[in-house]
Amino acid sequence: MKLTRGAKFALAVVAVAGLVGGAIAPAVADTRSTVIVVASNALTSLNGSTPDTNLVTNTDVAYLTGSGFAYYNDKKQLIRNTTFGAFKVVKNTATDFRVQYTVAAGRLWSDGTPITGEDLLLSHILGSSDYSKTAGLGDPTDSKIVPAFNSIGYTGVYDNSIVGTPTLSSDKMSVTLQFNKKIPDWELYGPGPSPVHAIVLMSQGKTKLGTVAENEAARDLFVKAFIAKDSVSLKKYGKVWSEDYNIKTVNSSTNPLLLVGNGGYLVDSAVADQNVTMKLNPKYNSGPKTSGIETIVYKFMSDGTAAAQALANKEIDIYQGQPTADAVAQLKAIKGVTVIGGTNACYEHVDLRVGAASGTTTSYNGPFAASSGQKGKDLRTAFLLAYPREEIITKLIKPINSSAILVNSLFTLPGEAAYVKIVGPNGSSKYTAGTQATRTASALALVKKYFPTAKDGSGSVKVKLLWGQPSNQRRASEAALVKAALAKAGFDVTDAGTSGWSGFLDDNSFDAQFFAWCPSSVTQTGTNANFQSDGGNNFLGYDNPALDSILHSLEVKMPDAQITAKYVLAERLLMADAISLPIFAHPAATAINSELSGVKPAPLTPNLLWNYWEWHY
Repeated sequence: MKLTRGAKFALAVVAVAGLVGGAIAPAVADTRSTVIVVASNALTSLNGSTPDTNLVTNTDVAYLTGSGFAYYNDKKQLIRNTTFGAFKVVKNTATDFRVQYTVAAGRLWSDGTPITGEDLLLSHILGSSDYSKTAGLGDPTDSKIVPAFNSIGYTGVYDNSIVGTPTLSSDKMSVTLQFNKKIPDWELYGPGPSPVHAIVLMSQGKTKLGTVAENEAARDLFVKAFIAKDSVSLKKYGKVWSEDYNIKTVNSSTNPLLLVGNGGYLVDSAVADQNVTMKLNPKYNSGPKTSGIETIVYKFMSDGTAAAQALANKEIDIYQGQPTADAVAQLKAIKGVTVIGGTNACYEHVDLRVGAASGTTTSYNGPFAASSGQKGKDLRTAFLLAYPREEIITKLIKPINSSAILVNSLFTLPGEAAYVKIVGPNGSSKYTAGTQATRTASALALVKKYFPTAKDGSGSVKVKLLWGQPSNQRRASEAALVKAALAKAGFDVTDAGTSGWSGFLDDNSFDAQFFAWCPSSVTQTGTNANFQSDGGNNFLGYDNPALDSILHSLEVKMPDAQITAKYVLAERLLMADAISLPIFAHPAATAINSELSGVKPAPLTPNLLWNYWEWHY
């Protein structure tokens, strides 16, 4: 799976691994300094910033173990983390916009190494295609060759706007970035800290923590290679960054250099597909002071019913997921548990493949292929016309959130100011006009143009559908509804789940897929990477120059009305080409041990953890 080159999104991997073996130690035992959280997807990497690893649990663990210049609160407000450092605009002209980022003196990595501005430089390698190319690390836009640093940060706003390389201050505590214009949401595109000394030491084969002197010498090697664009050294560091962190198990044999961080917690242990345990970082001084929680355990469980029982047994403290209606009812019936409902910013959508995914070597010649011209477009249109979006909401979502409604915009959600202005003229009415029965009849008529004997149940058009783990009950129910509904229009849709499904999003053997995007920030270009031809979230092989032009034009700050107008134009193209349809905003259900205070679920990722330092019993 390649998740994103440039967009700040994480997959809502609501498919989960099954609960395997052994009982869970009661959360009420001993001291009240441990919080056990149920997560609905397993840890796959300690680096959530590669296309194959940018999953919710991975980014959650990264949030707990790393602190930077800012974070979002539960009101979608960007909060500056002045404990870690500060940033300010130092030049602002039409063609030269500069921002200086300064690390506060005395900040420490967990191994005791001081954090400096030099630790911010890796961000540039991970986000600048120009640097990657000129340093001989590969062209991130090349669909056939993976760059040395297989980062999700390329082709975004930073990449398209940054000028030259960051400038390091004489005291090495500040980095100044230059952009070719004042970019929208500029506060989001600054550098984040990385323990580059640990990466260098691992590239040398080291398996133990170094002394401060050894670590600073290793960091000097990184800075030297960065400035000189030393491709030989940088490729070694890139291999470590891209590959070595991809582990599911952490124990006494794990290289401790992989666990260096500056967040409130450090990964202490992990059992593949079962749990990950994080303990308080004794050197933590990069963010708000914690409130007494010494250990946070992520427990991976397979369904809401099991989570509800674990809560009732006082075996876990927090459960947040997208559960079934029965599970929500169970949660609300448990004494000593507080349930917070509503919706979050994740939204379900269905996508259709039109060509080979970027970075793949196989071709796509399925029923929806753009290469088949009008036939492919008609079959895509038919599929989306017959897709049972309203039935999915009525049967699976409204029992959890009675106010749930059909989403008809790919760029905004109901409740956002621009939503009602977009859904009227954006072309979505094609997929909502009439009843589902009349839309399905229209879909069958389109199919019969190419398959004259097509009828209800004929299975004339074979469609391989990707949707999630076989154990995910709600997704399985969703897939079953899709299979039954599409059969009426002459489609034969596979509805079997796929273990490790997120790794198949760029697999050209799949014709259609449904999952959820979970935004981690609020930006006017947040959806670009999903659909632009050079976007890292574009798994579909979709290439529309007119759409590219619209999306890239959003990289300039503009009035809200102008942004809305561009969203309308972009969505019209997507709706006309029958590429994707939104379905519903995810209902949220967060069940909390009532003795635990400070948990305030937020709509953006990491919605549960954003204020972990406030948690206390």
